[in-house]
Amino acid sequence: MTLTTPPAATTTDLPVTSAAPAPATLTRSATPRHFLMCPPTYFDVVYAINPWMDLSVPVDRDRALAQWDSLKAAYEAHGHRVDVIDPEPGLPDMVYAANGGTVVGGKALAARFTFPERQPEGVAYEAWFASAGAEHGLVSLGQASDTNEGEGDLLFAGDVLLAGTGFRTSRAAHEEAGRLLGVEVLTLELVDPRFYHLDTALAVLDTTGASPTIAYYPEAFSPASQEVLRERYPDAIVATETDAAVLGLNAVSDGLHVFLTDRATGMHAQLREHGYVPVGVDLSELLKGGGSVKCCTLELRPAVERTAAGETTREDRA
Repeated sequence: MTLTTPPAATTTDLPVTSAAPAPATLTRSATPRHFLMCPPTYFDVVYAINPWMDLSVPVDRDRALAQWDSLKAAYEAHGHRVDVIDPEPGLPDMVYAANGGTVVGGKALAARFTFPERQPEGVAYEAWFASAGAEHGLVSLGQASDTNEGEGDLLFAGDVLLAGTGFRTSRAAHEEAGRLLGVEVLTLELVDPRFYHLDTALAVLDTTGASPTIAYYPEAFSPASQEVLRERYPDAIVATETDAAVLGLNAVSDGLHVFLTDRATGMHAQLREHGYVPVGVDLSELLKGGGSVKCCTLELRPAVERTAAGETTREDRA
């Protein structure tokens, strides 16, 4: 169903403020996640397909690698599993693994990119899903038929797939993804080219409980989509333009820890006020290509099987 509407990298756990929230509704817990990442071995800015890319600004690849390593280490230090897809020469944006596909319930749909420069990435991620992914119980659905830039524009929010359109992923791709992945889809229209993917303007923070929790920057969306978000997520964290402009919403959450750029200091404070623990990461070099934490991270959601003893996943039994 589609509803339309500097120095080496460091990673820091920022402490919860002393005025810890008392309400039980702010009690958070972390859930182990499984991520796919791609090292920035060939990262560079050799073309400009989003407003963040500036061909006159050089890229420090060694620094990019150090920052990427820091993010991967942060995930692993917090109990998450990270698999790595081999980077391919000539694909400088392959580091942005979130764009490579969407994985929900053990089903993997590979991306089909808008720009010719990135189209071979869809083939590479499809091949990984069909080979290494299969070893983790994933079922490859092949490449999307319509323009679909993976988790860049398709964010799973527990009971619905939030789907961005306006700059990259087509509305037709939303319908296809919902049908193939077996989930409800909520279309959201992006209108600010700085936020060309949904994951640059909205972050899913928690999918447990009766209502998922998100954070978003309203002005990135059309008035109609802003209204939909206000009605569906009345308790959402609303980001400032200052934090959104450093891709502070391009974040990954395990339900307690939120991994995001260390530059989004206001968002860090908002997260702490809501019972989350921000984990600041310096990805300033990869920001030159228009991506941050979430862009570098594709979540591999396993199939969930319900038994008399509760929910288990195929990975739990592996």
